[in-house]
Amino acid sequence: MKYSKVYMDSFGYELAPNIITSEDIENRLEPFYKALHFQKGQLEALTGISERRFWDKGYKMCTGAVKAGAKAIKSSAVDVDQIGMLVYGGVCRDHLEPATACAVSHELGLGADAMVYDVSNACLGILNGIVQVANAIELGQIRAGLVLSCESARQIMDITIERLLKEKSMESFKKTVATLTGGSGAAAVLLCDKSLSRKGHLLEGGIVKNAVEYHELCRWGPDTGIPASGLHAMETDSVGVLNNGVALGVKTFRAFIQKIGWPENKPDKIICHQVGSSHQKTILNAIGIPAEKDFTTFQYLGNIGTVSLPITAAIASEREFLIPGDYVGFFGIGSGLNCIMLGIRW
Repeated sequence: MKYSKVYMDSFGYELAPNIITSEDIENRLEPFYKALHFQKGQLEALTGISERRFWDKGYKMCTGAVKAGAKAIKSSAVDVDQIGMLVYGGVCRDHLEPATACAVSHELGLGADAMVYDVSNACLGILNGIVQVANAIELGQIRAGLVLSCESARQIMDITIERLLKEKSMESFKKTVATLTGGSGAAAVLLCDKSLSRKGHLLEGGIVKNAVEYHELCRWGPDTGIPASGLHAMETDSVGVLNNGVALGVKTFRAFIQKIGWPENKPDKIICHQVGSSHQKTILNAIGIPAEKDFTTFQYLGNIGTVSLPITAAIASEREFLIPGDYVGFFGIGSGLNCIMLGIRW
């Protein structure tokens, strides 16, 4: 993928209001911890995550996405009627049908000619949406597009804690510890043609690779198929995802550096999908990027799925970690396994 006139013009995000610490989760798991002779502090020690956030009970995904989208539009010079595409990329949706994007587009007031739909691809939904909007802008089909998502970890966290308290087994803990890292939030990215952008960041291009032979390593959803008639379950082979995800990331990074055409010592900064401390350390070591080039939020936001990378980029920009002229890499590895790496001139 190579682009010449696509700009990331603005970001918007919404933080969920309820802070849930790892200690809070361990307090709920106290009978499980006693049965397995665990000491409190294990969850943060394993993941590097001290807290994450939850929405209020009953909170709709379209509500969070609308708030994030409205902030992105307000921060941009692009008018709502110039947005020709809206993509909702969340794992969490309000309904199987219609697309959550429809409710979001209605509330934001997009025009009747806009393309409006959902994209689902585990933690890469936002990045997939960015690619689709960028392609449409580069082809001249639209002048601007909005990609957004809202994720909620409350329900799956509650289900997982109930399961652990019932089964009280190390095998269950291994399969579900990744679920306990989950957080909630919403984020939006507004992209536009260079003629509309006043302060945006040039999206130069990117690359995708997959290792779909590992598609069963992480699964989230009803165990009875769709339509769902049972409770959702999430199971992750954390070691398998780490090892095979890193191998895919290394392969993708090498191809990215070769294709993007940046100077040898680039990128200056990177924003990665936020999983946890062991994943961060392992992937950075594998691709040879020092930790000081990476900005993280997992310590206090957890893993927010599709929202993790864009919300981290927005906060990094606010805190002036990303500065004008930086060569910035957006690196996402998601269940499936799929990998997308994008290159931006900040």
